[in-house]
Amino acid sequence: MEYFSSRFHCSSLFLLISGLIFPSIVNSIGINYGQIANNLPLPEDVVPLLKSIGATKVKLYDADPKVLRAFANTGIEFVVGLGNEYLSKMKDPAKAEAWIKSNVQPFFPATKITCITIGNEILTLNDTSLTNNLLPAMQSVHTALVNLGLDKQVSVTTAHSLAVLETSYPPSSGAFRRDLKECISEILDFHSKTGSSLLINAYPFFAYKGNPKQVSLDFVLFQSNQGVLDPNSKLRYDNMLFAQIDAVYSALNALGYKNLSVQISETGWPSKGDEDEVGATPENAMKYNGNLMKLVSQKKGTPMRPSSNLDVYVFALFNENLKPGPTSERNYGLFKPDKTPVYKLAVLTGNNGENSTGGGTDDGDSEGPSSPTSSSTGYLSISAANKEKFGFGGPNPILRLQGILFASFMSSLLLVLFL
Repeated sequence: MEYFSSRFHCSSLFLLISGLIFPSIVNSIGINYGQIANNLPLPEDVVPLLKSIGATKVKLYDADPKVLRAFANTGIEFVVGLGNEYLSKMKDPAKAEAWIKSNVQPFFPATKITCITIGNEILTLNDTSLTNNLLPAMQSVHTALVNLGLDKQVSVTTAHSLAVLETSYPPSSGAFRRDLKECISEILDFHSKTGSSLLINAYPFFAYKGNPKQVSLDFVLFQSNQGVLDPNSKLRYDNMLFAQIDAVYSALNALGYKNLSVQISETGWPSKGDEDEVGATPENAMKYNGNLMKLVSQKKGTPMRPSSNLDVYVFALFNENLKPGPTSERNYGLFKPDKTPVYKLAVLTGNNGENSTGGGTDDGDSEGPSSPTSSSTGYLSISAANKEKFGFGGPNPILRLQGILFASFMSSLLLVLFL
C-alpha cells in the first residue's frame, strides 16, 4: 500500500508497443508505481511493460520486496519510500539501519535502488510531530547508509507539495513560505551536504480544474501558445509546469542554495473524473503526458535552467481501483490493470513537432501577452492556507484545493492569458 506517502536531432521516429506510441529512447523519464488496487498484474509482468514504454526509473511508495525482486538485473533505477508513519521510528539510528538491512540491502545491487524518500509532503500537513521528526529521520537513514557503505549509491530525500511556496508568480520571484523557512533551510542544508535532490509534487491539472474559464488549457497541456512573460527575468513560459519548476529554483536561490537539483517526483493528468472535474479526459491526459514525455526526451531544461535535464516521475503506471476520493483519483494510470493502455500516447522525436518546448529568453519586444506586474498574484500563486492531508501517495485530494485557490488569483490574468 502507498502511504504519504536535445531535442532528438533526427527524422521523425515512432515506436509502437502494446498499443501505445512512444519514443525509441526516453531519457530520465520515471514512473510512479502505485499499488492501491486489488487487480494489478504481478510485478514480473510489469517489467516488460515498463521497458516497452522506455521508462528508466520507478518510484515506489514503500519497499515492496516482490517488486524489488522482480526488477533485479533490469537496470531500471528505483526510488523506495518510507511512509509518514515510520518517521518517529526512523529517528533511532539503530532502527533506520535495521530497516535498510531488511528492505534495501537484500536487493542491492541487483535491483538498482538509488534513493529512499522519507515521508511525503510533511511540511504542509501542519503536524508538528511529523515536521519535527522529518529531518532527524532523514539524517538517521543517511547515517545508516554511511555505516553500511551504501551512501554513495543511495541518496535520502523527501517529497514536498508545491504548497511549500508562498510566492510563485512570476517564477523569478519564487519564495518558500515564511513559516517554513527555518525548517526547510535545514532540509536544504542536508541536501547540499549529502548531494541529494529536492523533490516536488506538481499537478497543473488542479489549476485548470479550479478555473477552466481563465486558465488556458493549451498552457497546462504543453500545447502551442503565446506564453507568459516573466517581467523580471524576461523569460517567456509556454507551459505551467516549467514555470512552477523555475519558481522552486528561484526559492532555492533566495535561500542561497543555487546548486541544488530539483526533481518532479509526481505529475500527471487523469483520464476520467466526476462531473465537476473539468478537463479529466483521455484526450487531455494523452496530451499532457505525451507532450511532457517528449520534452523530457529532448534533454531540454526549463527557461531558467536550460542546460539542466528534466528529471520527472509521471503519475502513474496503473489506474488504482481502491484509491479513495473522487473518480479522478482512480484514473491517473497510463495502463489499465489488464496491461492495456488507457489511451494511445504519441511522442514525436523529430525536429518539427507541434508541441511546445518550454519557453525561453524574451527581449521584451515579442508580441505575446504581457505579464501581471504583481509579484504575489497570478496563475502560479500558491495559498499558504492550512490543508488537510489524507493517507496516500499520488495526487492527494488536498491538492485539489490549489486549483480552487487559483481562482482568487486569476482575475489579474484575464487580459493576459491568451485572450
